[in-house]
Amino acid sequence: MGEPEPHSSWHASALLRWPEEIAHAEQKETVARRAAALVENGQTIGMGSGSAAYLALWAIGERVGREGLAVRVVTTSYETETAATTLGLQIVPLGRLEPDWGIDGADEVDPAGRLLKGRGGAMFREKILWTSSRKMYLAVDPSKYVERLGMHFPVPIEVDPGGVGLLERALERHGAADAELRVAGGKDGPVITERGNLVVDARFDEIPVGLSAELKALPGVIETGLFEGFSYEAL
Repeated sequence: MGEPEPHSSWHASALLRWPEEIAHAEQKETVARRAAALVENGQTIGMGSGSAAYLALWAIGERVGREGLAVRVVTTSYETETAATTLGLQIVPLGRLEPDWGIDGADEVDPAGRLLKGRGGAMFREKILWTSSRKMYLAVDPSKYVERLGMHFPVPIEVDPGGVGLLERALERHGAADAELRVAGGKDGPVITERGNLVVDARFDEIPVGLSAELKALPGVIETGLFEGFSYEAL
């Protein structure tokens, strides 16, 4: 299949001019072409968030349009939903159907296959996708593989506004080296997720197995960006 269009055409829509720039774009384009080659007529495909999954969505949309395939997509963020609409893809609400397969990216991947995700703040919807899809493909470039989780990015935690104070105290008990409420770039104040919650980014010197479950047991915590126990195939 042909090469993806130049960067300027990758905007989700005329109004939503995202993404502005994509790191390691050439490697992610290669992964996107592999994902598009997996598409079969009549499939329902789950689309995660982040630039790697986004480029895969774009490559899939171009192939569907070129070959006239009947494909439905399940999206996990406003950005991917808007892009799917721009590409003319039929969208199915998350949780309505079991996708034949899904594709998602990650910020970090450790040697045990655990993932750190959530820079886009969509980890709650992404975990629904990962749990409901029959098979998941991981779209990452080599820079995402790390010796241990948390080397480059904090652990995102989606929390109800009323639970922020409780989470702050609990993070101290769980050995967090630092934590802060994620602040928005295009508005004053904190980032608000699509579920109306806040995101706390917590840094840990070590991230033990089971930390996500311990944090989620706290009242007010909706989800974390630690993905453990999921099976997937790396593209």
